[in-house]
Amino acid sequence: MIDLSISFDAKDPLYIQLYQQIRELVHVGALKGGMKLPSIRSLQRQLNISKTTVETAYHMLLEEGYVVSKERSGLVVVSPPGSFSVDGSDLIGNRVLNESSTSFNQFPKQHLIDFSLLSVDGDSFPIRIWKSVVGEALSQQSQFIHLYGDPQGEMSFRESLSQYLRKSRGVVCSPEQIVIGTGISYSILLLSKLLKEIRRVGVEKSGIAQVRDYFIQHGFEIVLVDLNDLERVEQESKHSRIHMLYVTPSHQPSGDPMPYLTRQRILEWASRHETYIIEDDYDGELRLSGKPVPSLQGLDKSGSVIYIGTFSKTFSPALRLNYMVLPINMLEKLKSITPVLSGPSRIDQWAMQLFMSRGHWYRHLRRVRKIYRYKNETLVQLLRQHLPGSFELKASSSGLHIELLMTVDCDEETLIGLAKQEGVLVYGSQGGTNQVYPKIYLGFGGLSLQEMEEGVQLLCKAWSSVLKGR
Repeated sequence: MIDLSISFDAKDPLYIQLYQQIRELVHVGALKGGMKLPSIRSLQRQLNISKTTVETAYHMLLEEGYVVSKERSGLVVVSPPGSFSVDGSDLIGNRVLNESSTSFNQFPKQHLIDFSLLSVDGDSFPIRIWKSVVGEALSQQSQFIHLYGDPQGEMSFRESLSQYLRKSRGVVCSPEQIVIGTGISYSILLLSKLLKEIRRVGVEKSGIAQVRDYFIQHGFEIVLVDLNDLERVEQESKHSRIHMLYVTPSHQPSGDPMPYLTRQRILEWASRHETYIIEDDYDGELRLSGKPVPSLQGLDKSGSVIYIGTFSKTFSPALRLNYMVLPINMLEKLKSITPVLSGPSRIDQWAMQLFMSRGHWYRHLRRVRKIYRYKNETLVQLLRQHLPGSFELKASSSGLHIELLMTVDCDEETLIGLAKQEGVLVYGSQGGTNQVYPKIYLGFGGLSLQEMEEGVQLLCKAWSSVLKGR
């Protein structure tokens, strides 16, 4: 049993106290890597607090990477950087690093070159303009600064967002359908409350691993599906194995947008079974060539699509700002979970509304697309210049990473481990498909051109023995 104490008279909310105490126990080593946290129910009984309080604290720990969710084990504390092993499996997207990764002690953090799939370009953040709109928002809304806002999100922000989504992503919605949140985990938490009758979610193979963790943490069961085999999905639906689908149609695990025919077929599937599709459009705006692919939600005629978007990729993950568009048929249920809603800062929402209404958002998008297009092209050129020919390169037209299919006689874990020994972090596909050769993913969003060049040269050195063996 973990030694925790909760004060009902303290200034901080109960869930904040719980979160901070567990986090501190991890920091000081009292909770070591691999240790299981108590179940929600047992901690609820131990501290005589509500289930929601424990869920919210655990959700924050999960989102910040202090713990991971494991099947049949619940939440497990993440191991600190330690011994090296190549028999684990990295989680795609860098959302959770495998516990048996290379010892970071060998490489001071400032010398690591991390081809993270999550990082964004820090230099592109419009600091001067953002400071200006934050100041203006505080001046305009000063009479409301002492009040709680609408837990669903500020109406003015939702109005601006609904107009933008219709124009830019083809999302058809009213402000009343939008729920402002703090990230994908928060959105899944709300869905677990809204859709209590749905427990099994179909998730694409080789999809984002931590999203699976979020579903499991919030009480869903995961069924891995191959959307290239829709007949199999249909069969599993008939046997009550899949109640809902989670998809990323603008940028599938393969790196390509979902074909129109597949979109139509899964919409027909959802309509026929009277169930839902969760569309995670996390980087749909980052189309590097051509126009962004319209949303799946815009094609939906039966109210089957739950659309989720974020400002983390296009603007800044530090803002912790995302949104979810619910079908009209879920709005009545939304009223019943109002006590669970706890959106981000009102000030950030006011500022973003001004940022969008003044036209800064569109200018920012044009700028970052240009930056990322150049980084994409540069990384492709560097790989072709420095690496031998034992790979097939797939540069996507959207998103912030490229895929290498390595035509070598070893597995992903070996390649990842060799790279780590040279101080370079790369990521694998998790073996989600029956692939013959290993796949390696390189993110370029957060790296400078100099770091990319140094990283590719180090990869060439790290993999030289494997590549020469071909």
